[in-house]
Amino acid sequence: ESKYHRHGGNLKPRSTELGSAVTGSSLTTVLPASLFTTVKKSIVLSSESRKELAKQAKVIKEERRAQLDGRHRYLISRLADGIDLSEQQVEETIISDDKFQLIEQFFAPSGLKKLLFFYQDVLQQKLNASSRSDGSTNSLPQKKLFITMGSTEDFTGTCAFFLRTSDKVITASNVSQEVNFGMLDCTNGNILQGLEFFLSQIMIPALKSQQNWGAVKEGLKNSQIQEFLYSVDKFVGTLSSSRQNIEDKIQLTKVDIDIYVRNLQNPSDYITAG
Repeated sequence: ESKYHRHGGNLKPRSTELGSAVTGSSLTTVLPASLFTTVKKSIVLSSESRKELAKQAKVIKEERRAQLDGRHRYLISRLADGIDLSEQQVEETIISDDKFQLIEQFFAPSGLKKLLFFYQDVLQQKLNASSRSDGSTNSLPQKKLFITMGSTEDFTGTCAFFLRTSDKVITASNVSQEVNFGMLDCTNGNILQGLEFFLSQIMIPALKSQQNWGAVKEGLKNSQIQEFLYSVDKFVGTLSSSRQNIEDKIQLTKVDIDIYVRNLQNPSDYITAG
């Protein structure tokens, strides 16, 4: 802002804040050096904060890596085989996951009954190199393996799951007996098709070839076992019908109703139209 006083009929600047000088029609603004110093300090602090966060994350990862034992190695090997990733990639993913504690809860006595992993496209924020000055980003889909409760993220890819068969504490010596592993391929969100394939091509053949049915000595000859297998077959058939009905659903042609209602003037016209 400038204050002016008249001198010989001409306006002349008396004082100018922020180092602004008015000369004729031109305006030159000189920012104080203190402002640049403040901005520079903010950038330095921001950079230091990022470095500190990265340092803390690295420490946490190494602490988790040190906790890995035979139980974790069993999970890692199953995931690597099923999803076609290296065990090193799976390990890095697990120890970097915010939900790492769910694994420990799964191993605990009477712990979680299931442990889920999704492997699917996730939008990753990428810095736009052409416009770094404004900090704009691009969202690019990228395959990612992550731990999930199964209720917060949309399921659009592959689900790898571990199920407990008892309430025993999971140890390195019993993990292969107490934990079952399976996968559901629901690419593009085709959950019904993935579940149908899992049951019909994996579970039912495994059940029908099962020799040991525990206390049921007759095995597959037992009427209750036969009824159970029949129910599972019937359920798969229902899934298949539901999927086909959804895929081949009837789509009614959209009709322009204006041609039917534009000439309706009185109750008798409506009755006739009805």
